[in-house]
Amino acid sequence: MARAAKLNLRAFQQELATRLAAKTAAQVEQSRLGIACADERWLIRLADAGEVIAVPQMATVPLTKPWYLGVANIRGNLYGVIDFAGFLGQPLEPVMPGASQTRLVLFGPRVGELRAGLIVHRVLGLIAKNANSLVSSEEIDLARLAQDLASLQVGL
Repeated sequence: MARAAKLNLRAFQQELATRLAAKTAAQVEQSRLGIACADERWLIRLADAGEVIAVPQMATVPLTKPWYLGVANIRGNLYGVIDFAGFLGQPLEPVMPGASQTRLVLFGPRVGELRAGLIVHRVLGLIAKNANSLVSSEEIDLARLAQDLASLQVGL
């Protein structure tokens, strides 16, 4: 009898773990990362954003477009750094490593092999997909942005 109770407990734990994993995946799919940049607010699918970090030191790359700020070494990997406001055609502002609210949003693995990140002025946090009162309905599709030839052609 004790053996049957153990098997039932194991089955219950497995089912519970499966249900929690499914719920978490659904919540991630519905969650958005709110960012502010160029006096506008944007949404990024949480599953597309890899990581949000403080602005690191960057090495400039000569003969590139003004919105391409250079490359940063993040845990031994080189990432291209794009000033999102500048990419949108807004005036460029100096970006200082370690600035209080400015962050680098790295492209996640769902975007593809491109190792890049967007400099944003402020991260608003996690926002439910239906909470558009806090953020404009503009959503950045990082996968499309990564495939956009204009974003990949950083040379002058």
